[in-house]
Amino acid sequence: MADVVAESTTVTSIHLTATDGTRLPAARAGQYLTLRIPGAGQPAPVRSYSLSSAPDTGSYRISVKHEPHGAASGYLTTGLRAGGVLEVAAPRGDFVLTEGTGPVLLISAGIGVTPTLSMLHALAAARSDREIWWIHGARGPREHPLAAEARTLLASLPHSREHVFYSAATAEERDRHGASAGRLTKDELTALKVPADATAYICGPTAFMTDMTDALVAAGIDPARVHTELFGALPAINPGLTGRTARPPHQPPGPPGTGPTVTFARSGISTPFPDGGGSVLELADACDVPARWSCRTGVCHTCVTPLLSGRVTYEPAPLEPPADGDVLICCARPGSDIVLDM
Repeated sequence: MADVVAESTTVTSIHLTATDGTRLPAARAGQYLTLRIPGAGQPAPVRSYSLSSAPDTGSYRISVKHEPHGAASGYLTTGLRAGGVLEVAAPRGDFVLTEGTGPVLLISAGIGVTPTLSMLHALAAARSDREIWWIHGARGPREHPLAAEARTLLASLPHSREHVFYSAATAEERDRHGASAGRLTKDELTALKVPADATAYICGPTAFMTDMTDALVAAGIDPARVHTELFGALPAINPGLTGRTARPPHQPPGPPGTGPTVTFARSGISTPFPDGGGSVLELADACDVPARWSCRTGVCHTCVTPLLSGRVTYEPAPLEPPADGDVLICCARPGSDIVLDM
């Protein structure tokens, strides 16, 4: 790690470099990193953060919001020092900027600005002549990280426009930063009259992304060209199960096991694999981690899940093995500590 930089009252950027000084692999604009953070507790929490920098500079930058009572974000924003070491998986994620010539809408709220800023960096580096709309909502200038950086990038693009909304700022603050009053809502987005042939990338709270998507589709944009980033667990696919009350993910009941540690990264759960065996899917069920499955015997591949680190064994062996980097959780057992993207 190279440096730790405060960006606002609540957001800190962490600049990451390889410990041996080599160039880090290029990422795609909009991807994220998954970190294991030993200094934040035991077992070390695992969290994912979007890249907020240009994707191909040989180093990485993430920008982290300090969440109240957040062990991982608290350590990264207040406890980490330059020169510290973090365990980081390779960039991943399919919320990425795609090639094209049509208009681009980069829409964000709060810390959701990070992946769209990476996309803006990529567009600026390519000297894009596409029509680019930068649309962002924040409480005010003190909670608007990386605003000056975004404005500089927009100024370098010949066909860019910026719309910023401050929901809790004074009139003077709004005037100074060229922001509109109020929250970025469905009605506010509709009033901007964005082009119907645009491709949109949206990141922010779940309700915000839903509202923005609804507004864009109502404005005539093809739903296939509206992309959103989801850091929480994916929706469960549990055929045949009805009437279950959703519970937040939690540690499994009963005494803890003594097997390898299984981490469900999106759900924020790390727990030892139980001594009685079973599958990773059965452990997810016990923790109420949303899971996707159908056959539960390694046949249908509904349960295929990215394996962020570690190795697994299978019992029974799947009908066909998953692609490299993926695991079939319905018949998998950890062969070492593992981190799963679920």
